Amino acid sequence: MPESAPRRKLAAILAADVVGFSRMMGENEDRTLRSLKACRTITDEAIKAHHGRVFGSAGDSIIAEFGSPVDAIVAAVEFQKNIRDRNNEVNPEDQMQFRVGLNLGDVITEGDNLYGDGVNVAARLESTSEPGGICVSGKFYEEVRRKLDLSFVSLGEKEMKNIEEPVPTFRVELGSASRVLESFLIPESPEASTSEISSTPEPPPASETKVPAIAVLPFTNMGGDPEQEYFADGITEDIITNLSLWRTFPVISRNSSFTFRGQSHNLKEVAAKLGARYIVEGSVRKGGNRVRITAQLIDAEEDHHLWSEKWDRTLEDIFDVQDEVSEAIARRVAPSVTGHEQVRLTRKRPENLSAWEEFLQGLNCYYGKRQRTDHKDPALIEARQHFEKAVELEPTFADAHAYLAIIGSAELVQFITKDPEKTLAEMLAHGRMAENLNPENPLAFMGLAASYFFRGDHPPAQDYARRAIQFNPSFAYSYFWLGLAQVHSGEYQEGESNILKAFELSPADPDLIHFLCVLYFACLGQERFEEALEAIDKALHRHPDLGHHLGFRAAVLGHLERPEARAALERYLALRPNLKTRDDYRRIFIPNSTLADPIIEGLIKAGWEPED
Repeated sequence: MPESAPRRKLAAILAADVVGFSRMMGENEDRTLRSLKACRTITDEAIKAHHGRVFGSAGDSIIAEFGSPVDAIVAAVEFQKNIRDRNNEVNPEDQMQFRVGLNLGDVITEGDNLYGDGVNVAARLESTSEPGGICVSGKFYEEVRRKLDLSFVSLGEKEMKNIEEPVPTFRVELGSASRVLESFLIPESPEASTSEISSTPEPPPASETKVPAIAVLPFTNMGGDPEQEYFADGITEDIITNLSLWRTFPVISRNSSFTFRGQSHNLKEVAAKLGARYIVEGSVRKGGNRVRITAQLIDAEEDHHLWSEKWDRTLEDIFDVQDEVSEAIARRVAPSVTGHEQVRLTRKRPENLSAWEEFLQGLNCYYGKRQRTDHKDPALIEARQHFEKAVELEPTFADAHAYLAIIGSAELVQFITKDPEKTLAEMLAHGRMAENLNPENPLAFMGLAASYFFRGDHPPAQDYARRAIQFNPSFAYSYFWLGLAQVHSGEYQEGESNILKAFELSPADPDLIHFLCVLYFACLGQERFEEALEAIDKALHRHPDLGHHLGFRAAVLGHLERPEARAALERYLALRPNLKTRDDYRRIFIPNSTLADPIIEGLIKAGWEPED
């Protein structure tokens, strides 16, 4: 039950409303309400995904609270960007813009509501903001300015109605938003996805046990020149080829998809004829030296749009443009389909799950539910159980064997396993089994890369990671494992280059925490300590209690001779009470790593006094 007695607390408050809402309602109420509903889905999903709570909503306004000002501003940046992207795709009369104000202050809480100047200042800041923009108070600015790669412009002190003192006000430069979202954007939450599709009809039970296929329909040539059909066809064929590299879902062949060229069609009927659940369709408009390509992903069975995007490019080289766009679409479609399938299965849970369904449930636990804490992580155990069940149901399931190898790495790092040698042996066995079952499966090579890496055998780990890249150059984890093996081999610049490629390929990855850790290692090895600290702080923002990351942070603070290094060290040592000597650390770190001594040196500079 909600609390009845008022109390005070510090909170980050977000206030937002629609620009010109009354005018829009006066022009066309039905259209405006439809647009508002679409935009509120975007805003509310971002707020929820970043741990916020909407506690006030009247008409076009939103009032939300966050425990962290970083979460609050990342949510605001995310939904302003997504609303801007939506506006680029809809007619002018359906476009909406929001103003946003953010404040950090003392509030009074009574039941589910918040009151006081902390809330009022956020509302006044919202009215100061430009359409599509964000304004923050001085207190809020001071809290986030060193923690995010955002630019701010001071607007001076603003007099605000019913607020006793002028409020220092800053405008967020949203041109720098992509850098923030690269580090903090997270995939669409399962709960949000479910709320969008819960009112649609349930698909027939027979579809539950069939791996869904993807069909890419011929992109429409919008340029008016029949001779440009080859360009639209080339885009379509490249997308089909790139999607097939992901190997997670069957991709309908080009010959089948192209039978629907130039036809007006019902997508549900097309999907039924092709035996596909998901449809990619789009258009190409080429004029002069420029090309515009649009694409969208549709769950045809539920008549639900999952994703859409637009590219505007200069035709310096027509084939490079084809490769760039087709690869980008492939990168977006495959994770979107995987995530949507995980949500669908979690929501319905049919009684007799197939091996493939067990595999997707395992992915959902491994990427979406884990705590990533030391010694205990129930979702990690559940993920292993799903992968083991998948192998039991289908012993020749190469991907499930590969993930049983990969999952062992998390069990080692988080001290979940009771027998590290047994875990290492099982990782190698499952990795080899995956390779034998499918000698061209990049997941198999990643499983083997993980196995050799945690044995301290870095050259074969690099070799297998390169083979994974060879067979799927669009999969971020291939570059992650290569970069990880390189930085621990002392190849810091090469490792940094590959982990930046992983960021580029999957900027909203559920495991960005691991990407950030590799970036930390690369910067630490090159003695770029400030950048190493920034990377590990971003990782800890996502999972603040991950033990080995706390040690990495203490080490780099030691190198920087920061006064807070001692407190960071004490927090780490409290989690590692048996860490007495340098060799103790080497035993729990990656074998044969060139980074062990720099980290030990940093811990000593932070105040650690090893016995030897």
